Amino acid sequence: MMEWFSDLELFAKFYWVIALIGSLVFLIIVIMTLIGIEGGEDFDDVDTSIDADTGIEFQFISLKNLIGFFTIFGWAGIACIGEGLSKPITVLISVISGMAMMTIMAAMFHYMKKLTDSGTLDYKNAIGAIGEVYLTIGENRSRMGKVSVRVQGTLRELDALSDSFTELKSGTIIKVVDVTSNGILIVDQTIKPIEPFKPITYEIPADTRDV
Repeated sequence: MMEWFSDLELFAKFYWVIALIGSLVFLIIVIMTLIGIEGGEDFDDVDTSIDADTGIEFQFISLKNLIGFFTIFGWAGIACIGEGLSKPITVLISVISGMAMMTIMAAMFHYMKKLTDSGTLDYKNAIGAIGEVYLTIGENRSRMGKVSVRVQGTLRELDALSDSFTELKSGTIIKVVDVTSNGILIVDQTIKPIEPFKPITYEIPADTRDV
């Protein structure tokens, strides 16, 4: 094995080293991701972020994307060398292949993050919602309680405080007026919205109309 490697010219050795190291690191990250361990932090000082309309950043330069680049860069170069292509063409094709891999990985992680974030609860969406006290809330934020309130289409039981001068007991109808930075609802006592009045109508049987 070592004799085979030593017989290679420097240009080919460069691509084999890049391909083998990139593949090894890439495999480790894949295994760590599958078992639930974060494979590495992005390079914060070199990240290039393009804000999307959703507010989720599209990260093109990141640790995982760079590893993907060098992995495909190396193997594409080895393939070109095996086909007997010239060095400039080999470098050009390997760079284009690596950039294509980076783009694919960046898009994949971007849309995966969008799918994850779309199901994340945004507590600010609860402001203005009407709910009911589930566990008694102390007066003037003296004791935290819980309220049942519908947020993002789902009925949830969330922690809540109140600025009321009296405690809000279980069953009290409340309205969410604010949310703290750590996601605790600020509620106030209110009344349950009145349902629109529906007049009751009676149908007269046909056989009694001529009586």
